[in-house]
Amino acid sequence: MADHDSRFQSRPAAASAAFHYGIVIVAVGLLVMFACLGLARFSLGMLLPSMAEALDMSYAQRGYLGTGYFIGYLAMVAGAPALAKRLGNRLAIVAGLGLIGATMVSLGIAGAFVPALILYTLTGVGSGAANISMMALVSNWFAASARGTATGAVIAGNGMGIILSGILVPAVVAAFDPGGWRWGWITLGGLVLAVCATACVFLRNGPQEMGLSMIGNHGKRPAATPPQSASLALDREEKRFLVHLGAIYSLFGATYIIYGTFFVTTLVDELGLAGEAAGRFWSWVGFFSLFSGPLFGKISDSLGRRAGLLAAFGVQTCAYLLAGFHAQIHATGLVSAVVPLYCSVVLFGLAAWSIPTIMTATVADRLGPARTALGFSFITFFFAVGQVIGPTAAGALADVTGSFTMAYALSAVLTVIGAGLAALLRIRTP
Repeated sequence: MADHDSRFQSRPAAASAAFHYGIVIVAVGLLVMFACLGLARFSLGMLLPSMAEALDMSYAQRGYLGTGYFIGYLAMVAGAPALAKRLGNRLAIVAGLGLIGATMVSLGIAGAFVPALILYTLTGVGSGAANISMMALVSNWFAASARGTATGAVIAGNGMGIILSGILVPAVVAAFDPGGWRWGWITLGGLVLAVCATACVFLRNGPQEMGLSMIGNHGKRPAATPPQSASLALDREEKRFLVHLGAIYSLFGATYIIYGTFFVTTLVDELGLAGEAAGRFWSWVGFFSLFSGPLFGKISDSLGRRAGLLAAFGVQTCAYLLAGFHAQIHATGLVSAVVPLYCSVVLFGLAAWSIPTIMTATVADRLGPARTALGFSFITFFFAVGQVIGPTAAGALADVTGSFTMAYALSAVLTVIGAGLAALLRIRTP
């Protein structure tokens, strides 16, 4: 272990105090994820039906809109470590949130598909900067024994965004119809800018800035942060490990985003539900997803990262099968069409943020806090590729078949493959 820096000896009582500033980091981090993914990405499903109608978008174009976001996200993945090194994680988060807020407000005045696509692609750039930098910042504050739980708590912010969008967006759309979707984007963009200001004020890059030790470090002082000139390069074994991890992450990215983009559309177009009723479904996804990160983070802290991945993929597979074959289940005469969809919502919500939580903890376990941003950016490239492919493929399948059954079935197959790859992964138990 590296020698301890004398800076950490100046306030020995701070680490043992009843209140640790890491709690503030988790609380603000939750708001960051609420904004950069919960609102920026998962509100799209609620706004898409009315937005697509107003702009005369096909199913394929709706998929391209989601793909554009992830092309922007993917473009940012490559530059996120350099941005964080230049600005620090805190300012990288603030810059990302600022871009998200500005582009979401601008989406409210978009008059055609192409400008909307450009703006939402830029929203993806901001999301990539804020998300990757926030995950790295959390890893700086929590040791391996508490990292999965802390990361899971932060990622619960995604669920808060889903709940709010499921409740707020239908109300705004109905109140300002026929241009309600425009006010929906403007309102959500304003909320993101408010979170941006909060993050600027309260976030800190690491406990060393406040003379504290990591939470979960059992009273030990943290090692000094390596100077920026120190090499952060990955060796061959680490790269091989991250490629394997990235392949698993790409399958999650391709599948969960199909559900997140098109589930509300499925409810509206295939079941004929009104926007408000579909919003209530989507809000339940958000509610159950509040437990997802902490639940699977705790599982991975206690039973190991591999066990957490296997459990998560198993739950997701069931969710996709129920969503894809709800009509066939209803045709048996045993239950109404909404019962398998409600079961799907519960299962998808409970496992929604499981994989990102475990991935972040796994990378930090293997590479250490100083290289977490580099490693997380590496595997997020694979994740983003999956997210680029997922919505486009699902939209194209829906145009051909007239429903999303095949898209959900494909998602289930891919999650089974993901579980198989996870079983082969050599993960160090924290």
